[in-house]
Amino acid sequence: MIYCGIDWAEKTHDVALVDDTGTLVAKRHITDDAAGYKILLDLLAEHGDTKENPIPVAIETSRGLLVAVLRTGARKVYAINPMAAARYRDRHSVSRKKSDPGDALVLANILRTDMHAHRPLPEDSELGRAIAVLARAQQDALWNRQQLANQLRSLLREYYPSALDAFATWANGLCRPEARELLKAAPTPTRAARLTRAQLQAALKRAGRKRGIDAEADRIRDVFQAEWAHQPPLVEDALGKQMLALLLQLEAACTAADQLAEAVEETFPQHPDAQVLLSFPGLGIQLAARILAEIGDDHTRFADARGLKAYAGASPVTRASGKKSSITRRWVKNDRLNHAGYLWAFASLRNSPGANAHYRRRREHGDWHAAAQRNLFNRMIGQLYHCLQHRKLFDEHTAFPTEVPTQLDALAS
Repeated sequence: MIYCGIDWAEKTHDVALVDDTGTLVAKRHITDDAAGYKILLDLLAEHGDTKENPIPVAIETSRGLLVAVLRTGARKVYAINPMAAARYRDRHSVSRKKSDPGDALVLANILRTDMHAHRPLPEDSELGRAIAVLARAQQDALWNRQQLANQLRSLLREYYPSALDAFATWANGLCRPEARELLKAAPTPTRAARLTRAQLQAALKRAGRKRGIDAEADRIRDVFQAEWAHQPPLVEDALGKQMLALLLQLEAACTAADQLAEAVEETFPQHPDAQVLLSFPGLGIQLAARILAEIGDDHTRFADARGLKAYAGASPVTRASGKKSSITRRWVKNDRLNHAGYLWAFASLRNSPGANAHYRRRREHGDWHAAAQRNLFNRMIGQLYHCLQHRKLFDEHTAFPTEVPTQLDALAS
């Protein structure tokens, strides 16, 4: 059997092929373009790569065009963690020497000796991978938007506290179109105090507001015209220009987040697993898409529910040595899935009497809020694994058979 290792880089890649004895049978230096990919596929075919018996490939990344080319057909591609590859390198040399062809050889030997200990890339469908791209991009856009909003809030505190007070009653505050439109109309508190009632109404209408415009304009005008401390005029104008520059970035981030959310809402319902995911309490389209993006739609990826729970960071980990033993939360996990799971567990408290009862029971037993949330997520993601494997929808009485009657009786009384 032949094993392939690829040390990838930005412009060129080194390829090494070894046999069962560890003998180097071929090596090649290819470019990162269509011509280089063709040389690689021809090299693999020359050494026995076929649809029925493809050569497994080890590489230190799971993304990019090279990986997409390698994943065509039934070929197994193993994404080896660079830190793990560095440890394997020490097995072959103690001098700490390093070279790109040598790294490719190390990766090929990883598959030759320890392929059973590594997991190939999941065989997700094209639609599943497309949803993963959109869901992760939308999540990144939300994080970027919040980071910019925090920077803008910090800047406004330095010279424009009246704006923060005026927008404090709105959900999402500075990310709302009304707030951004008012800041563009009045980038400094001095100009904000001179805004007329008609100008405020026009700004709210431009932002898309339909109701309560007159009352809101009067409230904002009273806030802007109240007594506030001011920076010196030249400093205030300079800070206003800085704020407008930051506001442009925030508007772009808000637009990107909204457009990506629309793309997720359009694409996710087309997936066969969408109906199962959306049947769970606390999961809407955006959150369900994030979970699908991380667990994929290859139902053979995890051998059992325990593997999925560990991957999500929901199950605890035991560290034992001699007479000492401790049980702690997992630090090595899929952070995106763990973050989505925390939001899922939190939202399920209001949508599932059984989930709420489970959470309350954990709190009564001494768990902190985060630990109780994690325990609830651990239980629900196990239920999700079962439902996806058997194509079943979530059922409250099956998921929480003992908690539901007690909670319903309490609600009825």
